[in-house]
Amino acid sequence: MLTCRTTLTAQLHVLPLWLANYRRENLSSDVLAGVIVAILVIPQSLAYALLAGLPPQAGLYASILPVIVYAWLGSSSLQAVGPVAITAIMTFSVLSPLATPGSAAYITLAAGLCLCSGLLTLAFGLLRLGFLSQLLSRPVVSGFISGSAVLIIISQLKFLLGVQAGGANSWQALQAVLLHLGQANPATMALSGLALAVLLLSRYGLVRFAAGLGVARHKAEVWVRVMPLVVLGVASLAVVALDLDTRLQVAVVGRVQEGLGSINLFVPDMDALRVLLVPALIMAFIGTVQNITMGQALAAKRRERLEPNRELLGLGAANVVAGFYSGMPVGGGLSRSAINLAAGARTPMASMASALSMLLIVLAGTHWFARLPLAVLAAGIVVAAISMIDVQAFRQAWSYDRADALALLGAAAGVLLLGLELGIATGILLSLVTLLVRASTPHIAVIGRIAGTEHFRNVERHGVETIPGVLFLRIDESLFFGNLNAIEARLGAELMKDSRIADLVLILSAVNRVDTTAMEVLTDLNRDLAERGIRLHLAEVKGPVQDRLVHSPLWQALSGKVHLSVNAAFETLAAERAAENGFYII
Repeated sequence: MLTCRTTLTAQLHVLPLWLANYRRENLSSDVLAGVIVAILVIPQSLAYALLAGLPPQAGLYASILPVIVYAWLGSSSLQAVGPVAITAIMTFSVLSPLATPGSAAYITLAAGLCLCSGLLTLAFGLLRLGFLSQLLSRPVVSGFISGSAVLIIISQLKFLLGVQAGGANSWQALQAVLLHLGQANPATMALSGLALAVLLLSRYGLVRFAAGLGVARHKAEVWVRVMPLVVLGVASLAVVALDLDTRLQVAVVGRVQEGLGSINLFVPDMDALRVLLVPALIMAFIGTVQNITMGQALAAKRRERLEPNRELLGLGAANVVAGFYSGMPVGGGLSRSAINLAAGARTPMASMASALSMLLIVLAGTHWFARLPLAVLAAGIVVAAISMIDVQAFRQAWSYDRADALALLGAAAGVLLLGLELGIATGILLSLVTLLVRASTPHIAVIGRIAGTEHFRNVERHGVETIPGVLFLRIDESLFFGNLNAIEARLGAELMKDSRIADLVLILSAVNRVDTTAMEVLTDLNRDLAERGIRLHLAEVKGPVQDRLVHSPLWQALSGKVHLSVNAAFETLAAERAAENGFYII
């Protein structure tokens, strides 16, 4: 009996917690949600594979084994992984200058990129580096995604217009499209125009229209998610019924490889690794940010706790499997997850059901997809990309903090003008510059006490009590080599305003660190002030800061005192002034 229990416990540890504790009453909801997701994301899976420059079946394969692996290892109960627009356009942008999209060499490079990205993400999780997702500010992420969305739209113009145009990057592709405008296919343009109109109207007007008719919002949102499949189905019927692909040269998907495909175990050679390592690192970093951010948003809806490092293990393992199986990177998809949530998913079992449903769809035969019009798939991608352009984030950042708004614009412009890799580097650089500028120009306030209280506030904002000859100065930033000039300049300006000042109290309640340079500057300041007959006091020094300062020359030579609180300093110095001059405060 003891042996049986031990074995059972070991098995339960191998199983993910959600499966070990799975409740049977959730099964019907999860299975139904999985089937719905699998059916509705077929157009998206095919379209994103084509966007990445890969055969269309790669998108279907990426929706099977990688999904199962993530569901097994990830921590989000609602997030649905699969092909996503960002990683698809990154794959195309990185690899299209190196090989012809769709060629054997291109497919091999894509698999290598996916594998390297997965291994790096897996390493992030094993090393517990989930906190890296916090290194990019939301405005920079919004700028990167918005810039990428514009590149996605540009890349789809040739399919919308039905022209044969290519280019090593999106801007060359745009130039090629403009040069070949005279060769645009009228039938393709009509088909894509109608698809765009219907999809845009459904996305941005259907919910409001349905609300006017008294239809519940959640039901209308389901129709919005179903609409791309409906539009693609109607367009495909039109192609077949009117023979548009052969009579009017409307481009279609073409032959889609039958069967499940094969697992190809390989190791990229050194030449490929040198080319792919940096793009894979960027893809892993962006995937980390996107996956954890979305997972946390979904967890908040269920009041669940997301484990960032476990998320990275799930996402990394899913991409490793995708590298060997489909060759297409996967990530947490916004639309997939939204469909999963709207369809009533309860646990990751829904993703398992989705993967098995996609497996059955592939086994039933992919010949049904051969005459899907590329123009309508492109229209679906364009509408999804338009929704990724976050104008609201820019407006909010501009009204709240223009430095963040400029970082957002910089990241977007960097992506558009310099490419995805340099674009994200530009965004990170702008974020760091913004942090440095803010830290190097700290807020410094002259403060006084609000009458009848122990609260101290800025003299420019409140009516406060002050002590003649005493200057209370609060520095709202850690002290380091980069902001000392600004602090010294402000101190000098305040001391020049009143020649009677005999005591200077530096309030360090907001100072979390004093570096070596700052300690030496404060030591020099203490000496210079003493020579001018001014005592330097410190108040509300934090424990970790004090632990360092007590061993410094500043602490030993301090001309004034170290006060536990600002109010203690105020009372002590006010009493001294009263004893010396016979008055208290004004």
